[in-house]
Amino acid sequence: MAKYEVVIGLEVHAQLKTDSKLFCSCSTRFGNDPNENVCEVCSGMPGVLPVLNKRAVEFAAKMGLAMNCTVRNRSVFERKNYFYPDSPNGYQISQLGEAICHGGHIELNMGEYVRRVGITRIQLENDAGKSIHSAADNASFVDLNRTGVPLIEIVSDPDMRSAEEAVAYLKSLRAILLYLGICDGNMEEGSFRCDANVSLRPAGQEEFGIRVELKNMNSFRHVQKGIEYEIARQQDLLDDGEPVVQQTRLYNAEKNVTAAMRGKEEAHDYRYFPDPDLIPIMLSDEQIAAWREELPELPEQRKARFAAGLGLPEYDAEVLTQDKDMADYFEAALAAFNNPKKISNFMMGQFQRELNERNLTAKEAPIRPEMLAELVRIIEEGLISNKIGSDIFPDLFTSGASPEAYVKEKGMVQISDTSELERAVDEVIAENPSEVEAYRGGKTKLQSFFVGQVMRKTRGKANPALVNELLAKKL
Repeated sequence: MAKYEVVIGLEVHAQLKTDSKLFCSCSTRFGNDPNENVCEVCSGMPGVLPVLNKRAVEFAAKMGLAMNCTVRNRSVFERKNYFYPDSPNGYQISQLGEAICHGGHIELNMGEYVRRVGITRIQLENDAGKSIHSAADNASFVDLNRTGVPLIEIVSDPDMRSAEEAVAYLKSLRAILLYLGICDGNMEEGSFRCDANVSLRPAGQEEFGIRVELKNMNSFRHVQKGIEYEIARQQDLLDDGEPVVQQTRLYNAEKNVTAAMRGKEEAHDYRYFPDPDLIPIMLSDEQIAAWREELPELPEQRKARFAAGLGLPEYDAEVLTQDKDMADYFEAALAAFNNPKKISNFMMGQFQRELNERNLTAKEAPIRPEMLAELVRIIEEGLISNKIGSDIFPDLFTSGASPEAYVKEKGMVQISDTSELERAVDEVIAENPSEVEAYRGGKTKLQSFFVGQVMRKTRGKANPALVNELLAKKL
């Protein structure tokens, strides 16, 4: 039995895909020149007043509805006071006591068990800017383009018990955001980022241990590694009788360690109070109900449909629906040729491998869904074998060419003419008398040897099913 129980809660920040910032009309476009997307409001000039972005409120409410939260009819913006160079106001506009959503949950399928993770709240807030430190110039610079960009912070209950569960939770959250179309989920660009609160307590104890907040984890792998390292670090401290210090630590991916950044603040350290420049958000029951009606089919619902309606194995359905682009591509291919399992096999195997090698999404793949479906069709119709289909897939992926036209042009069409195959089978039997004798003496595993010889004779173009059938008769 484990000596300690791990307790993990995550705070996830998702940048909302609005055209303008949360309280002004400046663009949210990523990659513009430094300080290009800046006005008097988001740069914190005196005397200006914020105006709330209605679309950001809608996106936050829809995320809450998708995660089984209660959307409040009345929610309040508060000022979270802290000084930092990239926060020109000297405070962040956020929510705490009366956040827009609260009390939801999400269920994680961990294979052998299901973990239910509660959602404490989802709050609307504006992002800070970016500090740029230059050793060459011996100076620091501030880019305020990101200042005021709308975020939702999704705060989980401390319900996760391993790094694997934390990663599964993050992947589920990201999938929901992408299905809703409210965030691009790009961890490297910072539009989807996560802080983890990690603590250990003796097994069987109800009281939580001292928690440590981990920052600077910009990939699922880094989240997994960072949490695993922190669990081991805290366990070593407790085993040695030393206290765990409540603090914020940064994860160093190169060294795979966490390092102390600062003492962990409590909520009262930020001196939260209602923002006097912003009135409460008031939502009617009718508005919330209308947004609920607009929710798309979500990952779990699509997964259930793929498994129950299309007969896909649970694993296939899980993999295909975690990424909305993959699921959309699959359905488009299926509309062109209805063979769910064969299309799924290609997509989860070679198709995914080609995407990974080129760092592409399914939407960006050169091969269109109809062409992948055509490849599956000509294999099923016996025009080419599975092996030839696999061999030519990289070329088809990059060229986007019609598979049927490609194999005909290259002379790869499978030989299914019985008389032609029979001649090849007769020649192989005549050329290998000792193997024939051994086969007839009971060594039936030699069947694969004969098939291989026929395939070699026909340069891989023989129909394997027909070859096996002919060999069985003649041997």
